[in-house]
Amino acid sequence: MAATRRYEELSRKKNEIESNIKEFMDLLQSQKGVGLNEPLVDSEGYPRSDIDVYSCRHARHQISCLQNDHLIVMKEIEEELVRIHQAARELKSMESDMDSANIMRDGMEVDRIPFALVDRVDSGSPAAEGGLIVGDQLIEFGSVTSDNFVNLQTIATVLQHSKNKPLRAVVLRGDRAVHLNVTPSAWSGPGLLGCNIKPFK
Repeated sequence: MAATRRYEELSRKKNEIESNIKEFMDLLQSQKGVGLNEPLVDSEGYPRSDIDVYSCRHARHQISCLQNDHLIVMKEIEEELVRIHQAARELKSMESDMDSANIMRDGMEVDRIPFALVDRVDSGSPAAEGGLIVGDQLIEFGSVTSDNFVNLQTIATVLQHSKNKPLRAVVLRGDRAVHLNVTPSAWSGPGLLGCNIKPFK
């Protein structure tokens, strides 16, 4: 549970940083939409009189610092997911005699419990190209398993850090476990996968 609390703490920190970045970006947009790169001086090199130059400079500095903080916390989240996964594997090896942790399907033992369900796959999407189909029950997705799955943000974090990199996925399809390699990437549709995943109940 300690690892999960740490993950939730990091997630809250990430959300707070993103909220602060948005506030400063909104401030810049309110100043004639200067953004991060528009000049704050006029053609003669004097501070612009139509905007609050000090506020703009301060906002840009804060955004730069917050973006660095965001990179750090995202790395910590990824490392925490790895730790959670490792701890779960070690615990499982110590309790391998607990039959209740397994699912028996037509005589085939699947040693992971599904944590999410694929209920839509868009044609031509990375998910479709990786072999995911509607009805697949996720057993493993990168470093995520039922042992460390908290909510859909857990999957989203792994996706963000695995863009254009193949992810190992194991799904329960009917009565058998199917091993896939799915590569999250930008495509013509929304998201990095092009499918809808919902927590498994």
